Amino acid sequence: MPPLSAVAALTATVALAGCGISDTGPTAAGAPASGGLTADRAELLRVYFATAYGTWPATRPAPSGAGPQQALNALLGGPSAAERRRGLGTALPTGTHRVRARASPDAVDLYPPWPVAELDKVAVSQLVCTVAAAPGIPGGRKPVDVVVRVHEPDLAGKPWEVMCDRTGTAVPRERARSR
Repeated sequence: MPPLSAVAALTATVALAGCGISDTGPTAAGAPASGGLTADRAELLRVYFATAYGTWPATRPAPSGAGPQQALNALLGGPSAAERRRGLGTALPTGTHRVRARASPDAVDLYPPWPVAELDKVAVSQLVCTVAAAPGIPGGRKPVDVVVRVHEPDLAGKPWEVMCDRTGTAVPRERARSR
């Protein structure tokens, strides 16, 4: 009779050989799940909060007819207690501030009360990515395809055009298109 260790090794080999795991390595399985609807078909707001590593989206039910302004209002309201426990915060200046956003046919216009140069780069990404991911964007574009025109206070001239990249970071429009 073979030693017990040899029987155990043979049994393990046979069991593993038949488990259906191939030795070909990982294979593509398609795009990750996506969508903006809850189980009851209501839309969601995707609000970008700050973490130690940049921004991270949190989702909340959207009020009927929500758009970029409602998403901004949710962002400015700050993270919920549950979101704070998950490590989400904000890099936006404290206090009560009026930030406006409006969707137009070709972009979202963002009107912050601060010059962008005075904001932390994570705060800029929070604002830009939150409005880019808002419901009600004409054409139903994905957040990475939405141009956000930032109209800085007290600056005359053309607004600063940025986009939200796949990492949740605001980047100049030219740089976003070259990726």
